[in-house]
Amino acid sequence: MAKKISEIKSELQAANIDELPVFIQNYMEDDRSGVQALIAKAQKQIEAIEKEKLRTEEMKKYEKEYESYGYICGIDEVGRGPLAGPVVAGAVILPKDCQILYLNDSKQLSEKKREELYDVIMKEAVAVGIGYASHELIDEINILQATYVAMREAISKLKVKPDILLNDAVTIPEVDIRQVPIIKGDASSVSIAAASIVAKVTRDRLMLDYDKIYPEYKFASNKGYGAAVHIEALKKYGPTPIHRKTFIQNFVTV
Repeated sequence: MAKKISEIKSELQAANIDELPVFIQNYMEDDRSGVQALIAKAQKQIEAIEKEKLRTEEMKKYEKEYESYGYICGIDEVGRGPLAGPVVAGAVILPKDCQILYLNDSKQLSEKKREELYDVIMKEAVAVGIGYASHELIDEINILQATYVAMREAISKLKVKPDILLNDAVTIPEVDIRQVPIIKGDASSVSIAAASIVAKVTRDRLMLDYDKIYPEYKFASNKGYGAAVHIEALKKYGPTPIHRKTFIQNFVTV
């Protein structure tokens, strides 16, 4: 007796990517339109994964170019633009045979996908370092210099010293490791993309915590950036202790 289409659908939903060819083979002769639609869906999933594998391989071009150096570390930061909170830097050394898919500029990923990838990166990376520069430091030395501080801290927290750094567009002063600045590196290097994701998720989680302390500013949704609701709250309630004084002078007197 043939399986119900609902049962076959559940089977497809439970199948991982490696099981899809077998699924297709098992039901190829079933001419029910509902089953053929499920087979077509499985084939599309396989095609999408193959396309993603090709995209990911293209994003390994810098890692392949510099693989003779040894440990390659991607560096990126998140939070240069917000009115409140720290800037956070990530440093990630991925394994040479890294098979993580969907790595990309963190801004191009959904929050759910970033969270999923964060867990995978933290599990599979050779080493991860995270650095912070507070709002006070940003006001004291300016955002660019504070970003460098956060990046140097992220590098220092790696349990393995990298042999070369792939940076998103910048060259970090006072670092004795060879650096390769790459324009839009978070979209063209898996290592920098991984660092971007780690930094983004770390900072977003921190701003969620601040949202509980200062709910009027809606940090959970705007993450400290200058959204209209944030600026309105700033004008109504004044700055919080985590606001960057040098960033809010156009909105309030500090």
